[in-house]
This record gives sequence, structure tokens and C-alpha cells, in this order.
Amino acid sequence: MTATITPERSGTLAERDGFARLLHAEWTKFRTVRGWVIGMVIAALLTALIGLWAAAGPQTGCGQVITPGGQGGTPVACHPYVPVGPGGEAVTDSFYFVHQPLHGNGSITVRVTSLTGGTSSDNPGGQITAGLQPWAKAGIIIKDGIRPGSAYAAMMVTGGHGVRMQYDYTHDTAGLHGAVSAASPQWLRLTRSGDTLTGYDSADGTHWTRVGTASLAGLPSAVQVGLFVTSPQYVTAENNSPTLAHAVFDQVHLSGPRASVAWSGGEIGANAEYGPLPGGFHQAGSGFTMSGSGDIAPAVPGPSGGKPADHGLVGAFAGLILVIVLGTMFITAEYRRGLIRTTLAASPQRGRVLAAKAIVIGSVTFVAGLAGTAVLIPLGDRLLRDHGNYVFPITVLTEVRVVAGTAALLAVAAVLALALGTILRHSAGPITAVIALIVVPYFFTGPLAVLPAGAADWLLRVTPAAGFAIQQTIPQYSQVSNAYTPMYGYYPLGPWAGFAVLCAWAVLALGLATVLLRRRDP
Repeated sequence: MTATITPERSGTLAERDGFARLLHAEWTKFRTVRGWVIGMVIAALLTALIGLWAAAGPQTGCGQVITPGGQGGTPVACHPYVPVGPGGEAVTDSFYFVHQPLHGNGSITVRVTSLTGGTSSDNPGGQITAGLQPWAKAGIIIKDGIRPGSAYAAMMVTGGHGVRMQYDYTHDTAGLHGAVSAASPQWLRLTRSGDTLTGYDSADGTHWTRVGTASLAGLPSAVQVGLFVTSPQYVTAENNSPTLAHAVFDQVHLSGPRASVAWSGGEIGANAEYGPLPGGFHQAGSGFTMSGSGDIAPAVPGPSGGKPADHGLVGAFAGLILVIVLGTMFITAEYRRGLIRTTLAASPQRGRVLAAKAIVIGSVTFVAGLAGTAVLIPLGDRLLRDHGNYVFPITVLTEVRVVAGTAALLAVAAVLALALGTILRHSAGPITAVIALIVVPYFFTGPLAVLPAGAADWLLRVTPAAGFAIQQTIPQYSQVSNAYTPMYGYYPLGPWAGFAVLCAWAVLALGLATVLLRRRDP
């Protein structure tokens, strides 16, 4: 007689099979409750439909059609043309420029003796906001032609941030500190060697310090070089208005191969909202007195107009509330019906039960959120443009991060609701708590904006509402004055840092729920 010996399976494999069966059991519970499945489908539909409705709402009218070439026609949207920089970002490229061509390598050196703000008397229409703006700029620039959005590097003095070297709109490096005046002038120098431009500053014109170097790939042999002045709009949370700056330059020295032509001046770009603003120059010997308005910087969503690409994602709020309800009921329904005893009897390891439930509700919510948000950015952007709005461009990677991140935001919120449902064992309390922690802070700091800036900033750093930062599409730029608030798609934490705060809340809640499930429940 021969005995058949069955090999004993390892504990690790048995545990894996056991957890897989547990996952399957929890998935079966979810899919066999018709109300939960229908609720998740409705969450996806609400996310998409309300988002598209929100994108179709804003309408921007204009008195005339403006196209990039300044020609007439019937473009899809009537919002004024916004140039795009070398990196593909929307930019502001408007300033007064006194320039001449430079062929090949060379340098420009200048001394700046004054930078002051314009007043309303400079403009008979009274549109100018008085005072020198912190990011008013005056200095020297080498630019790939006069087309708005073209590559450049510049050395400048500013109204409140000292000397800076900036190039290609998004790059900013600090130089000498302090304000410029006749008693304390600043010397600036910019040199070109092929595609490499190097900026220097000096307090006396003798001892020079290198501020930074820019590599502008593809810079043509013939460029425009000269002096510029610009002053950005004065921005508040509700409004914006144009400003003007005046600058005085002397001891201008230009070296390198160039045509024997006189300096010429003109406004680069335009202020589409306010029309032409006062600006010009006066030359006396080797000195120049100039005035200008505008900015050379990234364009950002704010009171001045334009919509971020995530505008339609407001629909995620409707889906969020519904998945919070479903996440809570996924555990509280078992407490209400007494089925939790059966679940724990079948799988005595409480932590594994809660982990299986979290994986199932998180995964289902992520898929539903992905289905609801995937259509919002392409279709929402089209609706915004059809209604005359300018939509700021974003990269494909940013679009993927926003879509997948919003789905993950919904999934983690559902897991947080599950954990609080386990802790409280009733539906009303956890649902109210999660909505109060996530939805209420956002509305009080964003659309309603009823809280002071400091309190709003604090709430969006420490509450789970920080997770909405994953939807931010345009970064905050330190060299651009703007109303950086949730109303315009900005958050105090970066996208992944804000999402990490939400995840931390969910992990802590799951940990507490696991402890209570082991100690309190049979």
C-alpha cells in the first residue's frame, strides 16, 4: 500500500491566497449591491457632466476679432492672442524697446541711474495706477527679433527686487540688492558668445560680478539688442490695472558687428485689455530717458483673464461627495445589518479585512474617477475656447497628472471615508466629517473666498483639502505678481505635496480604525 503525501504549502503562499480570496469576497460584496454600483456610475457621470457645464458657463465677449497676425477673420474664440514662449508656456511679452541689430557675438553695457513709477497724469484717460511696482523692470536685453514670445536674455534693475538676470520668461536669477538712484546707480552688462549669453552687474563700473548664464539653443546670428522698460499690472484678488515705469540710462556702450544705424524705439506686444499705453524714449547724447508698461514673464491665470486647463474639474466635487457616501456605507452597512460579525468570523485578522475593503473601494473609485475626468480637459477646453476664453496651455505630462491625480484624489477620499466609517460605525457622522474636512475648506478658500488669506493658506496646508493641489496646472512664479488663490487654480503647497497631506490623513485614519477594529469589535 502506497501512501500519497500532499506537499505542505508555505505559509506565505497560503497567506497570499487567503488575502486574494478576501479581496475577491469584498469585491463581490460591492458589485452585488446594485445601489453601490449605480452610485459609482452616477459619480463618474456627475464629475463629467457638471464639469462640462461649468466649462460652458464662462463667456468672454470682445468688441473686435484679434488674431496672431493682426488680420481679420473668424477664429474659434475671440479672446486676444497670447504669445507662447520657447518652452511652450503662455507668456506676457510687452515692453518699450530701444534697439538696433547685432550680427554675431558682442556685448552691451549700460548704467541705470533712475527707476520710478508713473502717475495718472502720464495718461489722460486716468487708467495708470500710480507708484513703482516691485517687478517694474529696466535694463538691457538681447532678443531673437521683436516677435512676442521669442527667446531672450536680459539684465535689469527692478522696483523692489534688486538686479536680476532673466531669460526665456521662466528663468530668474538674483544679482545686487538695493534700489537704483542717481546716488547709487547700477551697472549692467550682457555678452553674447554663440548661443550663450552671460549677465554681469557692478556697483562702480569697474568691478564686475557674473550673475548668470543662459543657453538659448537656436539663437540666430542676427538678433536685436538694446534697452527696455516695462511695468506689470497692479493686481488684487478682484481686479487689475495697468502701471507705468520711467527709467534713465547713460554710458551706453555696444560692441560687436552691427550695421551703422541709429537707435529705434517702439512698443513690443500690446495691452489688449486697455489698449495703447504711454511709452517712449528721449535720447540726449549717450543717455536715454524711457518709459514703458507691460511685462516680460510667464502669463498666469488671474484677474487679468484666461482660464486654467483644470477649470472644468469643478465637477469632481459632485463626484467627491457621492464617493464619500459610498466609501462610508461600504463598512457602515455591515454594522447596521450586523454582518460585520460574519465578515470577521470568516477572516479574523481585522487589519487584513480593512485593507481589503480599502483596496476595493479605492480601486473602484479610481476607475470611476478616471472615466469621469478623462473627458473633462479636452472637451472642457474646447467649450471654454468656443465661448471666447483663452485657455493656458499645458504639457501632456501635466494633463496626465491632473486627470490621474483627480481620480486618485477621489479614491483616497473614499478610503478616508471608509476609515472614519469604521471608527464611528454610523454613516451620518463620517460623511459629515469628511465633507467638512475636504469640501468645506476648499469652498471657503476658493469660490466663496470668505476667509482671510492667512487662514485660507493654513487650511489648505493642514487639512485633507490640500489634496486639491494635485489639480494645479500652472506653477506659481516668484517673479510674477498675481492673486495666487484657489479661485484661479493655485494652492499653497505643490501638487504632490498637497496630495501627500491627503494621503497622510487617510493613512492615519486607517491606522486608528485598525486599532479600534481589533480592540472593540468581536
